[in-house]
Amino acid sequence: MSERPAVLFACVHNAGRSQMAAALMERRAGDRVEVRSAGSDPASEINPFVEEALREIDIDIASNTPKQLDDDLVRHADVVVTMGCGDECPFYPGKRYEDWELRDPAGLELAEVREIRDEIGARVEALASELLGA
Repeated sequence: MSERPAVLFACVHNAGRSQMAAALMERRAGDRVEVRSAGSDPASEINPFVEEALREIDIDIASNTPKQLDDDLVRHADVVVTMGCGDECPFYPGKRYEDWELRDPAGLELAEVREIRDEIGARVEALASELLGA
């Protein structure tokens, strides 16, 4: 792993889980971790409840847009965290993969999205502590 580890959060639409994970990792690790997120079938916009749930904890992702997952993003990452994209996420031998089983926030109420945000936050905290040794 490089001096500044690179983490890719990937899900299907890049409109919910992976956006939350990336935003929470950026807050936790700052510039000590290179953070990206993408989706195998990106949506046209971020889930509004995801934006609101993050705004409640002073994270603004209003300017974010879903991005297409591609081989270069995966190749560049030291750790690839998948969240529901299954076989649609590119796989490269020798890469570290983690599959976080999380509910998809699409179609859920804000209270349920908050629960997903908090679960992602705990997982991000553990991953950041491991990567940064703190």
